Amino acid sequence: MEPLNTIPIQQYIQQVKSAESSRSREVRMDIATAKNLAYTLGIVMSRLHGDLETLVSEIDSGGDLSDLEIKVNGGNWS
Repeated sequence: MEPLNTIPIQQYIQQVKSAESSRSREVRMDIATAKNLAYTLGIVMSRLHGDLETLVSEIDSGGDLSDLEIKVNGGNWS
């Protein structure tokens, strides 16, 4: 499974933090940035949903989950 590119999400979070620290009342982005953020969020949510479905399927089939390990490292699941 290829690693997720979460840079657009990180950039958005940083943009919001910067706006908050400067007491800005709004955050603006061009349509290309907004589309990239939406696409990235869709990919992340799809991956999480797929991982959840796999986990539920494994539990339902009585699989051994004693070795289940989830690591989060900078937005990458391994």
